[in-house]
Amino acid sequence: MLCGGTDLIVSLRKRKITPSIVVDIKGVPELGPGLGETSGHLRIGATTVLTHVIADERVRSWFPALVEAAQVVGSIQIRNRATLAGNLVNASPAADTAPPLLVHRASVEVVSSRGTRTVALTDFFTGPGGTVLEAGELVSAVLLPVPAEAVGAAFGRMTRRRGVDLATVNLCCSVSASGVTRFAFGAVGPRPFLVTDETGTLADPLGDPGQQEEALAALTSQAAPISNVRASREYRQQMLTVLARRALDTARQRLQERLV
Repeated sequence: MLCGGTDLIVSLRKRKITPSIVVDIKGVPELGPGLGETSGHLRIGATTVLTHVIADERVRSWFPALVEAAQVVGSIQIRNRATLAGNLVNASPAADTAPPLLVHRASVEVVSSRGTRTVALTDFFTGPGGTVLEAGELVSAVLLPVPAEAVGAAFGRMTRRRGVDLATVNLCCSVSASGVTRFAFGAVGPRPFLVTDETGTLADPLGDPGQQEEALAALTSQAAPISNVRASREYRQQMLTVLARRALDTARQRLQERLV
């Protein structure tokens, strides 16, 4: 299926994939672009490009970390073409939009001739380039629950250089008014994944530093990075902890600003 095609066309040109047919879905009315509120969710249509996601005032208000992540996906020309749904379906372990969507408990709407089903994003990725999509299925929308309480969130990313390089490590942290801290990590495992601290330890800006370091270490230790051309396994693990601390501080600060 072709929508934005920013990843698919590259794979076709390099002959990493050789499908017998490619179907362009941009003209399918039911899959049209747009953002709308429905049943307590912000629904982002499958063909909605990242530029429109970034510009939407509801996204900027409710999910600013998603804006931060989307702004570093490729160049502006790519963001004018690439879609949020496509960034997920491509299933890169380093997909920048995946961490903020995971911490905000996003799901994807999947359609086929058999009907419609909703899949939590935590269950969507199966590995590098792999998803739970079955033959004949495609993603029709990304669904984000409208926050029911104050939440502060921050996105963090490290690359080898400026520009459009893939993330060496990326992550998102959210802290809710009820004391739940969520981290989603990317590029440090076969798929982006979510970890949670529900004890309130990390959410408290005045908490015991020693206990907070232990809690943070317990979360970051669940990563399983590899060594490749972008960084070694050891460097990724160390930088994950550094970026997690920074994102946590920013998320807590943003939560306090929302509570004022």
